[in-house]
Amino acid sequence: MAADDATHVPAWVEPMLAKADGGRLRSGPEWAYEYKLDGYRAAMRIAPDGTTVLTSRNNIDFTAEFADLAGVLTPALDGQAAYLDGEVVVYGEDGRIDFERMQERRGRYVRHQSGPKGLEFKDVPVRFLAFDLLRLGDRSLLGVPYDERRRLLAELPMPDPYRVSVVRAVTFDELAADRRTPADFLAHAASAGYEGVVAKLRSSAYYPGQRPDSWLKHPLVRTQEVIVCGWRPGQRSFTGTLGGLLLGAHDPATGDLVYIGDVGTGFTQASRADLQAQLQALERRTHPFVTTPPREDIVRARWVEPRLVGEIVYRQFTRGGRVRHTAWRGLRHDKDPAEVLAPRAVPHEPAAPPPPPSPPAPEPPGQRITVQAGNRRLTLSNLDKVLYPADGFTKGEVINYYSRVAEVLLPHLAGRPVTFIRYPNGVDGQKWFEKNVPNGAPDWLRTVRLTGTGGTIHYPLLDDLPGLVWAANMAALELHVPQWTVESGTRGSPDRLVFDLDPGPGTTIVDCCRVAERLHDVLVADGLTPYAKTSGSKGMQLYCGIRTDDPAAPSAYAKKLAQRLAKETPESVTAVMAKAHRSGRVFIDWSQNNPAKTTVAPYSLRGRDHPTASTPVTWDEVRACRHVTHLTFTAEEVLDRIEDHGDLLAGLAKDSAPLG
Repeated sequence: MAADDATHVPAWVEPMLAKADGGRLRSGPEWAYEYKLDGYRAAMRIAPDGTTVLTSRNNIDFTAEFADLAGVLTPALDGQAAYLDGEVVVYGEDGRIDFERMQERRGRYVRHQSGPKGLEFKDVPVRFLAFDLLRLGDRSLLGVPYDERRRLLAELPMPDPYRVSVVRAVTFDELAADRRTPADFLAHAASAGYEGVVAKLRSSAYYPGQRPDSWLKHPLVRTQEVIVCGWRPGQRSFTGTLGGLLLGAHDPATGDLVYIGDVGTGFTQASRADLQAQLQALERRTHPFVTTPPREDIVRARWVEPRLVGEIVYRQFTRGGRVRHTAWRGLRHDKDPAEVLAPRAVPHEPAAPPPPPSPPAPEPPGQRITVQAGNRRLTLSNLDKVLYPADGFTKGEVINYYSRVAEVLLPHLAGRPVTFIRYPNGVDGQKWFEKNVPNGAPDWLRTVRLTGTGGTIHYPLLDDLPGLVWAANMAALELHVPQWTVESGTRGSPDRLVFDLDPGPGTTIVDCCRVAERLHDVLVADGLTPYAKTSGSKGMQLYCGIRTDDPAAPSAYAKKLAQRLAKETPESVTAVMAKAHRSGRVFIDWSQNNPAKTTVAPYSLRGRDHPTASTPVTWDEVRACRHVTHLTFTAEEVLDRIEDHGDLLAGLAKDSAPLG
């Protein structure tokens, strides 16, 4: 990478890449942390005379496109050559890095390439954020430790920080001195709108073209480069334009081009038209994949040569090799199709687990199918009806989730009368509270009639897989149960103590966790074993297995404890139900121990915008929670957690203790 004379820029170096950290942000004094940026990776190569070349991660010349960045550092280098590694970004009106706005700018540049070179797009300014220094003067820094490279980079004057600046980096020790942790830094990255955090080993060299363990990325948003292999014409309001894209990537093991799913959201009207025009020029008669995708996935497909690379946001990469819950981010002209690899399966996941006792893929609207669930045959309908519009999560996927979670969910429903909250028209439609068994329920469904102050109610009991699938087919997204079971057709004694922590305005589940920690210590001191779970909505619940013959004892105990914490810290905790007392406080709802009350069951979905679920969590997770995203879990994530941890509430009954 020698600079032979004043006009020669340093030779291009293939950039070092970050490896995924597997969901575990590294911690310890050997690590430093940087924000993960959402732009175009670029090298800024500067000759001694100030000549500047901007190059993409695959050696495409960006200089003309980002001409406004050229020469900015010349006054600071005093005749030295330099090589900076970083990211070109664009900011939105809210002051956050805006990748979509960068994509719009990129599209305008491509369309205007035939016009004046070096078009600056003054209305969409760009900024180069440097995070590494690979050369300064005649000295190559590739073998120099990260700490030294960052020190030299930080010492470079920034004549125009609006155009070129240095990405903030902080060491573990610096965080600790501020009484903060890497998790706190991650939470700040999330609140500030960054893509995530990259942990970098402070002693590590720079390894061109490699993805070693010394740079580990912890993304807050999953993105994936994809190859556009086909498209579908739009329907209804999108008739006459592009409706969605069929996506491919190369198998990391074989190099084969494989189908990985589709994307139909995230497009602007302009991007639909622009993509359609580009794809029509690339049409071919057959698909380009090594194996033919499933027939139901390629209805109305129009195939194209696999030359265009794009980027999507996604929530899950399934064991069957499909990206799920996708949204389009834009074309990546800086990427080559040969670079695009499919996401790798998580190491602990089996490549092809046995299929769960669940219905097949959704059928077209109105069709009915018969499936085998346990020892029963059930007729299911409208499986492709979308119940969570924000994610495209269908009734078929709801049934599939409940089928797969049944093994850990059913023990928490067994013997407990269930109250349904049904969303027959999805979470955006009207919801229905249903205690009584609805008309048309199968005759094999276990039920119980119980008489209380509100009269006699004919409750369903969900003790097996067929009952669970039947309920899901009715769009009973939420399942709520009391803290007692039915014994010989009558209500038994309470066997669970529950504290429902409800965050008031201005507070979140993070505040609930701090209250939960205090409750944990008091409950343990009283001889009880507390378990925690999220509500799947905004708050969380704590459970203890108990033994008592007095139906009023759990409420009395819980109320006394809630009032004690509220008295100790009235500024952050309330035991009063009135909403006027909740602002800025966590409400400890002790009343759900009343025999007439119910609480959302563990693993139940919630009728929120997204298919989140009430999820058992460990006390380590409660103590580490510093952001709402740390304890927010979707259906897919819950299934992954069950594979990792099993049922975290499995010991609840075994650890029951007398309620004194």
